[in-house]
Amino acid sequence: MNTPSTPKPKAVVLLSGGLDSATVLAIARHHGFECSALSFRYGQRHSVELHAARRVAESQGVQDHRIVDIDLRLFGNSALTDTIDVPKNRPMDQIAGAIPVTYVPARNIIFLSFAIAMAEAMDCFDVFIGVNAIDYSGYPDCRPSFIKAFEDAVQLGTKTGVEGKPIHIHTPLIELTKADIIRQGTALGVDYALTHSCYDPDPEGHACGSCDSCLLRKKGFREAGVPDPTRYAAG
Repeated sequence: MNTPSTPKPKAVVLLSGGLDSATVLAIARHHGFECSALSFRYGQRHSVELHAARRVAESQGVQDHRIVDIDLRLFGNSALTDTIDVPKNRPMDQIAGAIPVTYVPARNIIFLSFAIAMAEAMDCFDVFIGVNAIDYSGYPDCRPSFIKAFEDAVQLGTKTGVEGKPIHIHTPLIELTKADIIRQGTALGVDYALTHSCYDPDPEGHACGSCDSCLLRKKGFREAGVPDPTRYAAG
C-alpha cells in the first residue's frame, strides 16, 4: 500500500475510448498506479472514440492524457482506414474466425511502440493495454504469444531493458470474456455510457449496433446481466 510519503508507481495506459481500455485504466488505478493515458488519431473512420477517450480519462481523474497524430491511411487495407465496407451482422462463429477487414495492419505493434517510448522517457516501467483473446474479432495482435514476443523485443531494444530495468506490458483482460470484463469494470465504477466501441457510428455518434464490435459489446452486457447504456442508431 502506498503511504503519503511514497509516490505512486507510474503507468502508461493505451486508451482508445472503448469498453476494454476504460476497464484497463480502472484496473491500473485500482492497483495503485498513477496513470498517463495515450490515445491516437490515426486516420480512423471517425473521431467519436477520441471524444470517448477524453471523457473516460477525465472521469477517472487522469491528468496526463496525450493524443498522438499518425496517419495509417497512408497504408490503408483496413475497413477502419480505407474505403472498405465495415462487415455487419456477422454470426459469432465468423467473428471469432478468420482475421476480418477491420484489422488495421500492425496497429498494436505501432501503438505499443509509442507507449513504450513514452514510458521509457518518463522513467516508467509499466504499460497497460486492453487486448483480449476470448471475445474478440480474431486479431493476431491481441494474442498472448504476440504480447510475450513484443515484451521480449522491448527488453532487447530499449535502454531500460539492456540496463536491467525492463518495461512490463500488462494485459489484465486477455483471458476474460466480455461479460467478465464488464462485471469487473462495473465493480470498479467504470461508467460505460462514456465509452464507444462501434466501428461505423452514424453522423450523430450513435453506435450502428451491427458491426462486430457492437455485437460483441451487446453480447457482453447481456451475458453480464448489466444494462447496456450504449446509444444505438435507430432502425
